[in-house]
Amino acid sequence: MTSLRDRALDVAIELLGTQGLKALTHRRIDVRAGLPPGSTSNYFRTRDALLRGVADAILEREVAGMGATFAPRSAEELLDALVALLDRTTEDQRTLTSARLVLFMEASHNPALRETLGQGRAILEAALQGVLRDLGASDTGASARAIMACAEGLILHRVARHDDSDIRPVLALVVRAAIA
Repeated sequence: MTSLRDRALDVAIELLGTQGLKALTHRRIDVRAGLPPGSTSNYFRTRDALLRGVADAILEREVAGMGATFAPRSAEELLDALVALLDRTTEDQRTLTSARLVLFMEASHNPALRETLGQGRAILEAALQGVLRDLGASDTGASARAIMACAEGLILHRVARHDDSDIRPVLALVVRAAIA
C-alpha cells in the first residue's frame, strides 16, 4: 500500500513533468492526490523541502530502475545498457524525466536543490566509474563524466525537442573512446 507521503510525491512528479514548476503547489498536490488539506505541507514544510523531496524520490526511482541489470561485461554490453536506459528514461518514464529536467533548471538558482541533485549525480557517476574500471578504462572519472554528459544531452534533446533519432551511434562513439 502506498503511503500518503508517496502519493504526494507521485502527484508532485506528475505535476512537474506535465505542467511545469508553476503547477507545483502544496494545495494542488493535496487535491490531486486525494489527501486531506495540509497533508503535503506536513511532509514538506516549505517549497524548497518539497523540491528536494521530489528530487530524492526521482533519484530513488532511477537508481532502483538501474539495479542489477546495469552490470555490463563488455563495451558492447555497456552500450546496450545505456541505449536501453535512455530509451526507458525518455519513453516509458518521460514524465519522470521531464520533472527531473524542470528541477535541473530550478537548481540553477537554488543552491539547496543543486546540492540535492548533485548528490544524486555523484551516486550515478560512482556506479558508472565502477563499471568503467571493470571494463579497463584508464581514466574512470573523465570517462564517466563524458558518458554522463552525452547521455544527459541526448535525454534533453529527446524530451525537449521530441528528437527520436537513433542514439546508438553517438553513445557508441563516446563509450568506445571512454574505454579505449
